[in-house]
Amino acid sequence: MATLRVPEVVPSPTQDCEKLRDAVQGLGTDEKAIIWILGHRNASQRKKIRETYQQLYNESLIDRLHSELSGDFRKAVILWTTDPPERDAKLANEALKAKKKSMKQLQVIVEMTCASSPNHLQEVRQAYCSLFDCSLEEDIVSAVPLPLRKILVAVASSYRYDKELVDTKVANAEAAKLHEVIKSKKLDQDDMILILSTRNFHQLRATFACYNQNFGNSIDQDIKSCGKGDLESLLRVVIKCIDTPEKHFAEVIGEAIIGFGTDEDSLTRAIVARAEIDTMKIRGEYFNIFKTNLDGAVTGDTSGDYKDFLMTLLGARI
Repeated sequence: MATLRVPEVVPSPTQDCEKLRDAVQGLGTDEKAIIWILGHRNASQRKKIRETYQQLYNESLIDRLHSELSGDFRKAVILWTTDPPERDAKLANEALKAKKKSMKQLQVIVEMTCASSPNHLQEVRQAYCSLFDCSLEEDIVSAVPLPLRKILVAVASSYRYDKELVDTKVANAEAAKLHEVIKSKKLDQDDMILILSTRNFHQLRATFACYNQNFGNSIDQDIKSCGKGDLESLLRVVIKCIDTPEKHFAEVIGEAIIGFGTDEDSLTRAIVARAEIDTMKIRGEYFNIFKTNLDGAVTGDTSGDYKDFLMTLLGARI
């Protein structure tokens, strides 16, 4: 349920590169052309454009965009144009290298480990090693304190089964285990972490449904009742990204644009990361949570080329 609009007839990578070259050469930059081309190409098409641009002009398209564009528009276009695993590896590194790591930084790691496919996570880990000469797990260990480190290393090193396979008996048994852990308020117990980091997403959603049915509250509610610390917050983000990623990203966008000022980095990340996955579902969840239209909220809180680019990714006809 993506919002990205790719035309039925897509020009060749060479044609796209020639138009992009025209857009970044001469007096001024043609931002509209950049939005129109890159904002209507999927990940594989953007990869071919990057490769062809390098071959034709012996320079990096990313570097050229960086020199020609500015501000939040530049950040958004470069994030979108970068290969998704490399993009997420860079976002993870940026979050881990932040001097003060808030839950906002740590949830970036959770998003790419718990709201993405197992194959994508593997590619992110490979990209991270290539870019930064160490593993994602090593940097988590060195940058994040216990007990949060224990959870993040577990979900980052996981490789889950990627097909729809659910065992109802296991779901009921593991819902009971999770309930016991939460009741004891020892949320970093191995049982909790093992279940959340190894089971496939379909199995976990069944387990969360059994938990709700068997114990009268959602697992999120019961963890929330344990306290308001970082451990509780991180586990709730893990569960939400596994169970209802569209709701998580709707909340990220809402928090980014509601209130005083705009958190452009979070807004950009959420839209760029999900435009090819589930932004239609995010749009529906946004309305359910905030009782207002996502498109209107984004256009009301952004401006110029940055607004036009985000709206293009959200499927608007700019």
